[in-house]
Amino acid sequence: MKTLVTGGAGFLGSHICERLLEQGHEVICLDNFFTGNKKNVDHLRDFSNFELLRHDVIDPFKVEVDRIYNMACPASPVHYQYNPIKTVKTSVMGAINCLGLAKRVGARILQASTSEVYGDPEVHPQPESYRGNVNPIGLRACYDEGKRCAETLFFDYHRENQVDTRVVRIFNTYGPRMAPDDGRVVSNFIVQAIKGEDLTIYGDGSQTRSFCYVDDLVEAILRTMEQEETVGPVNIGNPVEFTIRELAEQVLEKVGSSSKLVEMPLPSDDPTQRKPDISLAKKVLGWEPTVQLADGLERTIPYFRKAISS
Repeated sequence: MKTLVTGGAGFLGSHICERLLEQGHEVICLDNFFTGNKKNVDHLRDFSNFELLRHDVIDPFKVEVDRIYNMACPASPVHYQYNPIKTVKTSVMGAINCLGLAKRVGARILQASTSEVYGDPEVHPQPESYRGNVNPIGLRACYDEGKRCAETLFFDYHRENQVDTRVVRIFNTYGPRMAPDDGRVVSNFIVQAIKGEDLTIYGDGSQTRSFCYVDDLVEAILRTMEQEETVGPVNIGNPVEFTIRELAEQVLEKVGSSSKLVEMPLPSDDPTQRKPDISLAKKVLGWEPTVQLADGLERTIPYFRKAISS
């Protein structure tokens, strides 16, 4: 297969590029390097079937491919709130450009959506049938509503133009190649612990998240692209739930840090609970996560030690 990965130099995109190359596919990595990093794909340049293009998905582009993974969009609050209008454009116009390309060349296309489409959920755990509780005018809306609109576009292109689409809803993911300044909770805690700084907990730390190691997530994404049973959406994440305080305590233990936990005011529209119902993924993908949080942290912390020291 010849495959395009938009946002391919990002955290998840680079892992997808790597897996596809290992399977022998030809890969075009497209990224504007706003949050992506060339270092994430430097080691892939040794592959003769790898091509790196600097381009923004907001602007039209033409390539001839069989598969498209649309991973392009800032995914942490720090980055997507930095320029919220650009974030919406990336989700919406990026989806339009990718879908238009898929329609023209007859490619199958996968949209990386997010658990943020559920907002601050009133249903727990969250099944794909839940329509969400999102504030459309809040600080997080540029990301939440941008992704919701992208899903709308994917299903309309599928229904109206018979574009071969797939949609996954990604829950909290962590692992090597996350940026140290990413702003997401796992990277924040690990970096603060390594540096001996206080670990910043927003609220009292009782809010919950479910953390999926990147290798598990990439496996599910690749399986979703190649299965024929559903176009989605499919929840992908780890259904084992932790409080933010429990995560902080595990990070301190794994790093061997004596840092203290410091509570800060809870940000606007921050979800109090987040846990995927992965029944559909188990059924149609034959998939569930295999890496537990303790093991995943042990694989991730050395990456951050090296990144910080360099």
